[in-house]
Formats: sequence, C-alpha cells, structure tokens
Amino acid sequence: MDINTNKSYTKYYIIAWVFGLLFYFLDYVIRSSPAVMLPELAQSFSVKEIRLVTIIGTYYYTYSTCSLIAGIALDRFGAKYSLFTGALILGIGCLLFMISSQFSGVVGRLFQGAGCAFAFPGCVYLASKGFSAKSLATAIGFTQCLGMLGGSAGQFVVGPLIEKGMDINTLWLSIGIFTIIVAFGLWFITPAHIVEKKAETIVKKQSLLDPYKIVFSNPQSWLCGIVSGLLFAPTTIFAMTWAVDFFQKDRAFDFHSATISSAMVAFGWVFGCPLLGFITDKINKRKPVLIFGALFMILSLIQLLYFPDLLPAKISMFLLGVGSGAAMIPYSIIKEANPDNVKGSATGAINFITFGVTTLLSPLFSRLFGQTLNDANDKMIHFQQAGLFWIVGISIAILVSFLLKETGEGKTFNNAELQKNQI
Repeated sequence: MDINTNKSYTKYYIIAWVFGLLFYFLDYVIRSSPAVMLPELAQSFSVKEIRLVTIIGTYYYTYSTCSLIAGIALDRFGAKYSLFTGALILGIGCLLFMISSQFSGVVGRLFQGAGCAFAFPGCVYLASKGFSAKSLATAIGFTQCLGMLGGSAGQFVVGPLIEKGMDINTLWLSIGIFTIIVAFGLWFITPAHIVEKKAETIVKKQSLLDPYKIVFSNPQSWLCGIVSGLLFAPTTIFAMTWAVDFFQKDRAFDFHSATISSAMVAFGWVFGCPLLGFITDKINKRKPVLIFGALFMILSLIQLLYFPDLLPAKISMFLLGVGSGAAMIPYSIIKEANPDNVKGSATGAINFITFGVTTLLSPLFSRLFGQTLNDANDKMIHFQQAGLFWIVGISIAILVSFLLKETGEGKTFNNAELQKNQI
C-alpha cells in the first residue's frame, strides 16, 4: 500500500472518528444514567435497590475483560468490524433493559459493558490513522472530554427527563436505536482494515497473546492499572452509581439537587483531563501531577464530608472531578513503560486492570455502605464514613504511585531497553 493511497483514506478515518466519538459519548451516557433511575429500574426488574446496584455493577465485569478482546480485535481486524460489533452489542444491551425481568437486566448490563469496551480504544485507533502525530494528542484529549460530557449528560439530561415523568422504557428504546444507527454509520464509513506487508509479517510471527505477555510481565503495567483504578473508582462507583441516592437519603437533597451534584463530577473531568494532561506535558513529568491530582481529590472529599458549609456540594463534586482527571495519567505512563509494538495492547491491559479494581471495590462499597443507606441512624456520620472509604482508596493510590518509574522526562527508550528494564 503506497503512501498516496494511505493518505486518501485519512479523511474517511477522521469521519469515522466522529462516529466513534458518538459511540464513546453514548458509552458514558449509558454507564452513568442508571444512577438517576434506581427506583424505576428496581420496580421494572422486580428487585430491591441493593440488588439493582449489583446488576448495574456487572457492567464492569464485561467491560474489563472485553477491553483485552478489543485491543486484539483492533490490531487484527481493524476498526470497521471491531467498532461496529461493539456498538451493535451496546445497542442490544440497551434494548434488553426494556424487558421487565431480572435476567434481562443482568444480560443487558453485561452486553452494555462488553460493547462499551470497544469505544475508547477504537477512537484512539481511528485518531492515530486520521491525524498527524502533532494533532494526535489533541484528538485523544478531545475524545476523553466528549466521553466525560456523556457521563455528565447521563445525569444532567436524563435526570430531569425522568423527573418530568418520562418512561424509562421509552428512554432505553431511544438510546438503543440511536446506538444501533451509530453502529451502522461506523460500518459504512470506516475503511476496511489495511495491513501492510511489514505488519503482516509481524502478525504471522506473533501470536494473539504475545503482546499481553509483554505488558503483563512488566510490573509497571500493574502499578499503572492499580493507581488508575483506585482514582477512577470514586467517580465510576460513587458518582455514577450511588451519589444521587446518598445525597437524597444521607444529605436530604431533593432529586434535582442530588442529580446535579452527582453529575458535576463527570463535568469536572471535562476540564481536569486536558488540564492535568497539559501540565504533565509542560513540565515533562508524570508523577508529580498524578500525585497532586490525587491529593486534590482528597481535599475535595474532606471539604464535602466535614466542612459542607464552605462550598455547595455541586462545587465540591466538580472539584473532585477535576482532580480525578489524574486517573488518565497512568494511561500515558503504561504506554511509555512498554515497547512500541505493544502500545495498543497496553491500552487494553490498563483498562482491564483499572476496571478490574472497580469490579472488586463496587460490591465491597455496596455491602459496607449501600446496604446500610436506609437504616443508618446518624445520616451525616454514615455519609462521612462512606466518603472516608474513597479517601483511603485514593491514599493507597498515592503510595503505589511512588513505586512508578518517571517516564515523562523526555527519555527515549528503544524496544530492547524497555523489555530489559521492565521494573
């Protein structure tokens, strides 16, 4: 495939990237919106709210495991087939939420997690094909921002719709159909996978699991995933699942105020991700900004829990979101700590570890604090104890981050050095 032919495909990859952005936006809408309809979903599936939260948490089971599959699929089959399949599975998962049974709720949420696992890696893949090296970081940053806007919209927009009496089946039908339309848009727009002779030779020599063997044998990869997972968890588990319920029952917020406060975390991400990313590039260091972001999260939580009169809850949650933008920094570190030929698989690996941490923490938090939400005698103390759970988790992330090697000092490593020095 000559250079001119490759260039002719660039505009199609950029158009496909735009459809990929819609896919990623929907990923976060679908991930966060159940938080504003817990009573309605519990009634639809005929389960108690604590059981419903367990159902919602199954999203992360398939999201984490299918992140590995997404990395392999993109490398082997390209974005056309991978993203179409992911978006189609996501759309079907939304439609399954219309069936009033616990089984369909579990299967639907598992489908949603599996489909969403293809969104971010697929957008990065398309951006790498459509944009020059100078514009790639900006395109990826914009991708992440749009995803966070989706997370915010999943509560900012969906919450008021539910409050005004919109039927949840109508909502899931609309989201499901729109997602399937996006899937077919990706199918028709995205160029078919083009494998150059050189790449074809590498593929033949390399088995499917070889890239993951390299990534997972590197201790730095595991450290990156653990840190990212502990920083992600307060947003994915607390803000996007439990916060509305906690604000209503522990802090006596009305539904509208609870929804707005919860949604502000994802909105804070929109600013925090590019801001902290810009600072890391500017000072050419990763770890100081990572630790600063984590400390900022702790300070935001301390203010929300123990000094609630200093700032409104929605501002505290926004600041928490800004600080949690640091959770994306390990995504840069893991790429820089592994050889060039496995950087795509490194993204799948860190997604797997990150949301594996979420999968473990979600039932633990639900058991310790979600289960006691209705029965707590002192609501404020219960709220503080729940928040302290996340402060401890973030503190562990800071301690683990000291074990990470600094990769942002302008160092250049060749593949042999990286494979030799993986600790």
